[in-house]
Amino acid sequence: MLIGKVLGEVIATHKHESYEGLTVLMVQPLNLDGTKRGSAMVAVDSVGAGKGQTVLLAPEGFCAMSAVNRMQTPIDAAVLGIVDCVDLADSAL
Repeated sequence: MLIGKVLGEVIATHKHESYEGLTVLMVQPLNLDGTKRGSAMVAVDSVGAGKGQTVLLAPEGFCAMSAVNRMQTPIDAAVLGIVDCVDLADSAL
């Protein structure tokens, strides 16, 4: 699972029928310091996230399909939660 920022919504007038009723977002994965982590990705939204929000992202197909209960739909990533805050305790390694 990753943390990411929603960049916006992906609009597709023609899409596979199994995507009907699903919202698709463009999400930029983030490192814990807020910097970009790799490339932005397309993810199905399961929580009603919006542009600019920080989200929990499942970047793997089986978890993503399970999260939106669409096991026969080709989904690579899904937004699973909206992050309110991240509280990191200081730790000695």
